[in-house]
Amino acid sequence: MNSTSLPSSPSLSRRSAVTLLGAFVLTLAGCHPVLAIEDARSRSNGSEVVVEGAVTVAPGTFSSALGDEGFAIQDDSGGIYVKLEEKLSFGLGARVRVSGTLDEQNMLRILKSVPEDVDLKSGTEQVSPKEVTTGGVNESVEGQLIRASGAITQAFQDDSPYGYKLYIDDGTGEVQVFVHVSAGFDKASLQALTVGQRIAVVGLAAQYETTYEVAPRMPGDLSVLSAAP
Repeated sequence: MNSTSLPSSPSLSRRSAVTLLGAFVLTLAGCHPVLAIEDARSRSNGSEVVVEGAVTVAPGTFSSALGDEGFAIQDDSGGIYVKLEEKLSFGLGARVRVSGTLDEQNMLRILKSVPEDVDLKSGTEQVSPKEVTTGGVNESVEGQLIRASGAITQAFQDDSPYGYKLYIDDGTGEVQVFVHVSAGFDKASLQALTVGQRIAVVGLAAQYETTYEVAPRMPGDLSVLSAAP
């Protein structure tokens, strides 16, 4: 008896390949490439983007004034504040990939996201602050971690429950230092600062309406360089 082998089914394999290819194309269509943060910031409000960077402001640090539990990230091109309603547990230097929608809050460029769209990556990277003149705190550095120093021109102003304000100038123009209540500063220590003292501030270059500001993240971000003359 001759044995009869069953014919192969090339049509079935072709159908399988087409199905797999279709699924792959659909998957790609639902994804967005990871953009440099500077590129993402230039997109219009409502654009959906994916960015990746190191955390420069820990989750919840600015909750008193911004009303959320967000954080800031930075890559080699720039930085941005990520608005998030729930507080996540990572800290400074954590590397994260974030998917979200570009928007503005009181003219501050933000990326609105949700916890499910924040992906914690392996490794950490501590970002060094960029040295900026007081007059150079503007749109070109907004969202980045900066360091500015100068003499106090306007002493402590209470803007509770949001924060506290003071102003410094290194001769290039006055800039506001906005200290969020939620950042853990001692109010009395801030009140003790006087006009003429030179201080240095590390913080997020931010914006509220038409005012650019430096927002320190923790008490160690503000240091006194000299006493008042």
